Amino acid sequence: MFQNFVRSNLHHILIVSWGREKEMMGCRCFYWNRVTNVAIPDIDSFSLPSPIPEWPPGHGFATGTINLGELEVREITKFQFIWGSDMKNRRKGVNFFKPIGIPDGYFCLGHYSQSDEIPLRGFVLVAREVNKSKSPALIEPLDYTLIWCPDNWTEENVHGHGYFWLPIAPEGYKALGFIVTNKPAKPDLKEIKCVREDLTTSCEPHRLLLNKHSKIADSLFTVWKTRPCHRGMLEKGVSVNSFFCSCIWSHGDDLDIRCLKNLNDHIHSMPNLDQIHALIDHYGPTFYFHPDEIYLPSSVPWFFENGALLYKKGGSKGEWIDPSGSNLPKGERNDGEYWIDLPRDGTGKKLKKGNLESAKVYVHVKPALGGSFTDIVMWVFCPFNGPGCIKVGIMNYPLTRVGQHVGDWEHVVLRVSNFTGELWNVYFSQHSGGVWVDVSDLEFIEGNKTVIYSSRNGHANYPHPGEFLQGSANLRIGIRNSAARSNHVLDSSKDYEIVGAQYLGDGVVEEPCWLQFMRKWGPTTVHDSRAEVTRILNRLPETLRCSAQTIFNKLPNELYGEDGPTGPKEKSSWFGDEKC
Repeated sequence: MFQNFVRSNLHHILIVSWGREKEMMGCRCFYWNRVTNVAIPDIDSFSLPSPIPEWPPGHGFATGTINLGELEVREITKFQFIWGSDMKNRRKGVNFFKPIGIPDGYFCLGHYSQSDEIPLRGFVLVAREVNKSKSPALIEPLDYTLIWCPDNWTEENVHGHGYFWLPIAPEGYKALGFIVTNKPAKPDLKEIKCVREDLTTSCEPHRLLLNKHSKIADSLFTVWKTRPCHRGMLEKGVSVNSFFCSCIWSHGDDLDIRCLKNLNDHIHSMPNLDQIHALIDHYGPTFYFHPDEIYLPSSVPWFFENGALLYKKGGSKGEWIDPSGSNLPKGERNDGEYWIDLPRDGTGKKLKKGNLESAKVYVHVKPALGGSFTDIVMWVFCPFNGPGCIKVGIMNYPLTRVGQHVGDWEHVVLRVSNFTGELWNVYFSQHSGGVWVDVSDLEFIEGNKTVIYSSRNGHANYPHPGEFLQGSANLRIGIRNSAARSNHVLDSSKDYEIVGAQYLGDGVVEEPCWLQFMRKWGPTTVHDSRAEVTRILNRLPETLRCSAQTIFNKLPNELYGEDGPTGPKEKSSWFGDEKC
């Protein structure tokens, strides 16, 4: 059923389409633009719960622009809707937008796209030339190539469809994004700029947005989010945040578009020390540990002061560790010669339980995506990681040894825009992996502070409470992770220590001695823990046993061996990007 009426102040017609999903409240609204003859959905948008504060003064952080050398770029977050892949089923389609409100002198580099599953919240970069050289940094394309359009368009019915155009760059230049129109006519050449090739770097697809079969071309039309191929605090790639699309692309092929490259030797866009403290004070998340958690976090000095010992290969007696870690061996790699362990006389039970009163997060601040973002990495240390629990259907099978080890380092990452100081994403580490979560899918308390739920025993981090499976959610088989709110709380906005911010220069942030310990924070103990899993599997019905065995064979080896982890600086993410 449709109801039509005029929204006079915008000269649009509001169309309300009632659906089955929410019979009382479930409706999809569209505004019909009489000029372009295109249905415009009423798209939800998202903003942080509280206004962003005025940050302490500094160099170029949160000034709105970033200098990349010959180019200056700016974030655009206002968009004009162009086309949606599914105008009937809410939360099922992908929407495409043109950036609007571009300041004078800046030029579009590509259009923006995102799934309709989440509220509209995104950006694309626009650029202007600031340090001119012999060859222009920005130039108009020579032409456009039509990449894809829907199968059902005709000469009489061409409006309201999406047309995807790739700019054809002159020799020595590269396109950085695509243009989407809702008419078959080619876009104006002034709509977009190409960038000189030496100011760009390669990019890759990393998240599939749209997978649509084309009957005409007998192929799949795919749309992907893009990111620089090489990421980390020393890498120069800057994401324009446009999208890539193709009917013929296959994994391993080079993309037709590129990312920007930051060639500015001075990263003025990064926050200074005062601004870092202000960011942590404003965004610092609260960690909630499970109400039945036994193995709580502690500070590193508390761990050393209360009995943790340094062991050496071939030795039988552990050595006392100074609370600062000053007597720990240093080195650039894990040579297997030393490790930290609990006392072998059985007095380590107190250590296993941790000490929440002493606990703090250890903060590493680093550039991300060529200095266009700041990653505030917050490490939490737990003296002990408890055993896991196998879940098969509705049955839970607590384990006695599988998953347990001495020393557990978990972390979250706050990714903050250096254009505005706005929080964009949060990374949640979960055992040997993790996931990036958009801020629109987070819980907030006290303004813009997020909530982190740490799972019982294993301390994997989640954005919401609940039961989470590491395995197969469809078959309901895997390692169970339980997360819930409790009185066991760690407020990172108050209890933190900055241990690394190399970009600030020597002497600004002193790294603690224990951070230089590149060996394991727990022993490697060989025992047949897979036998414990096998005994549980043998108790299952034959219809489930084979599937469960296949799933558990794919789980990380760390769940089966009691193997202490290395410290934060030994992780690949210390210099690199998070694995996801």
